[in-house]
Amino acid sequence: MNSVTDNLKVKIEYFNFEQDFMEDNIRCIPMIARFKLDGCGIKLKLKEWNKMTVEERENLANFSTDSVDELNAYREYLEKLILQYTKEKPTYLADDQRNTLWSMTDRLPSQLQEKLSELKMNISTGQWKNLSVLQRYALLKLTRPGHENRNFPKAMKEFGLIS
Repeated sequence: MNSVTDNLKVKIEYFNFEQDFMEDNIRCIPMIARFKLDGCGIKLKLKEWNKMTVEERENLANFSTDSVDELNAYREYLEKLILQYTKEKPTYLADDQRNTLWSMTDRLPSQLQEKLSELKMNISTGQWKNLSVLQRYALLKLTRPGHENRNFPKAMKEFGLIS
């Protein structure tokens, strides 16, 4: 695939708990874009995201990364954007920062168990397994230390895990 538009889906997939910042020119990085950023191993800073045009942000959210070739094209596109706006090379994630616990479905990851315990919530392994990859990714992203976790309960409700 030679151009960015060859790799685009039709519309941005985002969760209801993200709606507050999606409508304001996508001012924060949506989970779908974070998932793709982690997949290609690049740490995109919010200040870098905010230098991009709305169209470029939409491209980063919509870009298909289902194959290795598409993921490599995504990485190249992102590297060009970061260099264009910052005149610096991107920050790459170390292998240990490329968390793939969302793909584990036989048990709940410990960081999720800790957050659930802290908030006096509970989900079963079956519920965890039945979530989409992006839903599991989002829950784990919302449990990270230093991350504002106010959307975690909203996500749990949106995903039908609590009432």
